[in-house]
Parts: sequence; C-alpha cells; structure tokens
Amino acid sequence: MTKGDTEYQLLLEGSTETKEKIKRPNKSLLLAICAACIGGTFQYGYNISIINAPTKSVQNFINHTWLERYDEDISEQYLTLLWSSIVSIFTIGGFVGATIGGTLAIRFGRKGTLMMNNAFALLAALLMGLSYPTGLFELLIVGRFFTGVNAGIGICVQPLYLGEIAPRALRGAMAMGTSIFITGGILTGQVIGLNELLGKEEHWPILLCTTCIPAFLQLLILPWFPESPRYLLIDRGDDVGCRNAMKQLHGTDNFDREREDMERERVSAIGIKPKKPWQLFMDRSLRWQVLTIILLNAAQQLNGINAIYFYTDYVFEEAGIPEVNIPYVTVGTGACECLTALTCGMLIDSLGRKVLIIGGYTLMAFWCICFTLTLTFQGAGLWMPYLSMGCVFAFILSFGLGPGGVTNILTTELFTQTSRPAAYMIGGSVNWLSFFFIGMVFPFIVVGSKCLQPLYLTFK
Repeated sequence: MTKGDTEYQLLLEGSTETKEKIKRPNKSLLLAICAACIGGTFQYGYNISIINAPTKSVQNFINHTWLERYDEDISEQYLTLLWSSIVSIFTIGGFVGATIGGTLAIRFGRKGTLMMNNAFALLAALLMGLSYPTGLFELLIVGRFFTGVNAGIGICVQPLYLGEIAPRALRGAMAMGTSIFITGGILTGQVIGLNELLGKEEHWPILLCTTCIPAFLQLLILPWFPESPRYLLIDRGDDVGCRNAMKQLHGTDNFDREREDMERERVSAIGIKPKKPWQLFMDRSLRWQVLTIILLNAAQQLNGINAIYFYTDYVFEEAGIPEVNIPYVTVGTGACECLTALTCGMLIDSLGRKVLIIGGYTLMAFWCICFTLTLTFQGAGLWMPYLSMGCVFAFILSFGLGPGGVTNILTTELFTQTSRPAAYMIGGSVNWLSFFFIGMVFPFIVVGSKCLQPLYLTFK
C-alpha cells in the first residue's frame, strides 16, 4: 500500500481526527454555520419536500390550463410526463449548479458565491409565483430549474465553506451542519405543506414562492461572518484577513496549530493552479479518492431515499395508509431523518466514517427487503399497512445514521485545497444526474406497477 493510499484510509476511517482533543465550538462558528446553511443545503432539502404537497393542485392547474388552450383534457400519460418534468427539472438545474459551483467558489470565494447564489432562489420564487395568474405552467418548469441551480451551487459550495472554517478536531461534527440543515429543510417543507398551513389547493402558488424566505435570511445574516480562512490564505494570500477570520470563528488567538496546517498546505500549493475535474481523473495518486466520491454520491441517490420525499403520497398510498393520514405520516419521515442527522453528528468522530457508511447501507438493504415482503402480503391483516410504514421509517433512519450524514463531508477531508473544488464538481454532478434518473423514472414505475397489479392478482 502506498503512502497516499494509507493517508486515504486514515481519512476515511476518521482516525486522524479522533486522536485530537475535541473542544467546544465557538458561538461565532456555530452562527456562521447556520448562516451558510440556511441559504444552502436548507434550500436543497426544502425544495425536495415542498413539491410533494401541491401535487394534485398543480396537476389540476395543468389540466385546466390545457383545457382552456386546446379545448380537450390532457391525457394521463402526458400529464404524468409534465409533472415528472416539473419535479425532475430541479435535478437538471442542480447538475448545472454543481458543474459551475467549484469554479465560482475559486473566483468569488466561498462566502461570496453563497451570497450571489441567492439570486437564483429569488428569481425562481418570482417565476413560480407568476405561473398561476398568467396561466403558464411552463413557468413552473423554468422556476424549478433555477431552484435546482441554487441548490446545486449551495450543496457544492456550502460543505466546502463549512469544512474550511471548522477547526480540524471539530470538522466532522461541524460539517454535519450540511446534513442537519438538509433534513431540517425537508421537515420544514413538509410542515408548511400541511392543509392547516399552505397545503390547501388555493395556496399552492404561495407555497412554491416561500423558497425566497431562506434566501432573504442568508442575505441578511451571512455578511456578518468572514470568508473561509483557508481560502483567504491559500488562494488569496491574505495573511491578515486569515488571522482575523480565525480569531472571529475560533473566539481565541490560540489557533497556531490550525495556522501551521494551513501554511504547510499553502507552501505545498505554491505554483500549483487549482485543478480541473478532468485532471483529477488523470492523477493516479487520487484514484481511490475520486472513485470513492463517485460511488458514494451515486449510491446516495440510487438507494431511492429522495424518491420517497419527491413522491411520498405515492409511496404511502401504495402501502395502504389512509389518504387523510398521509400528510402527517410524511411529516414523520422528515422528523425521523432530522433526528438521525443530529445523532450521526455525535457518532461520526467516535465510530468513524467507514463504519457508519457500511452499517447504514446494510440496514437500508435489510429494510427494503422487509418493505417488499409487507407490500406483497398486504392483505394479511389490517395492521400490515402500518408495518409497511414502519419499514419506510426504519429505512430513513438507517440512511440518516450513515450515508446521509457522512457522504457530504468526505470530499472536504479526502482532497487538498487545489483539488477540492474540482472534487465537489465531480461528486455533485454524479449526485444530481443520479437524482434526475430517480425523479424522472419513479412515477412511471408507480404507474407501471398499478397496471401489473390486476395481472398479479389473477395469477395469485
């Protein structure tokens, strides 16, 4: 095993961090993380879940608009295609955001990119709000695309910012802010989508416009906090700015060890330009790191976790849950993952990354098998639908305890300053393309399974 492979193994297991004494984070550091996350990964989670509540309302709007335009009802298949497009164009926007996020982070800085990124969220809110009064459902597609661009840049740049402002001993726990705010965004979207709030049919344009609120909050709060110290020193050569940022974030002048670590990285990066994504593929010393982020980002989406959030009503309807209870069960799934994200933050530095990833995927596979069995024997008793629901909750818990929390922070830890933005572009692109595949294909799988159900019952 080469030296590079050994360092990679240590990073993956988290052993280099657990040897250091864990200190309490400074209040300023915690507030900076919240300020970065509210307009970053919170938006990502919020816009994943918010689209589920107005499903039928938006479909009725499309059908009504189609009837007014063409004097005929839209076919069910074409309506499914349009709805899938509205849902899945979010992931295409995310892919675009991920491909430009790393470049923007190098040019404008981590904080500067996060601030600029809010323009996409504000534009998306405006377009989606105008779709109903103008009778143009196409504006929903364009608005969701810009929402995706915002989420793609946010989920690329925000973990980069968090990983660079946190002290080494706290990096694992602090970087969990990414997962905590994703799950917090999912839960918030589910709660706001309840009928008691903005879930009624006449409120769906307002519901989709609420994506502007986190953007405004970040524009108000983030300017009070500094740029990434690593970016200031290594990319900009601003030693004074770096020291001031570290003093504000750490709350003390005693940051010599962190400063020495940055200086070593700065010296090693002298004369080396930031790498492009294709250069990482050609660098044999990074082969395992690149392969790791590709596999983990693909698996994070292809395991189907976000299909549950995009199409929660479909999943629980097929599981036999009464329609009146589905919105509240949906909120339960968000609360479930939010709880596990907090738990993972406490376990990540003690158990290590590898244990949580392997253990999480193993449990997810087990609960998928159980869910399949409960759906197959759904008629065995009145309690069977609730057993199916329990399997979905257990699946979400397993994801949040392992892959959901760990995947997002590995890119920061496995790559140096010159290759980190390109690594985030690769991981983000794979993540969003896999996300698009799941979002686009899942509703057709649901329709296909309904068509096959009578045939299944005949042979049964």
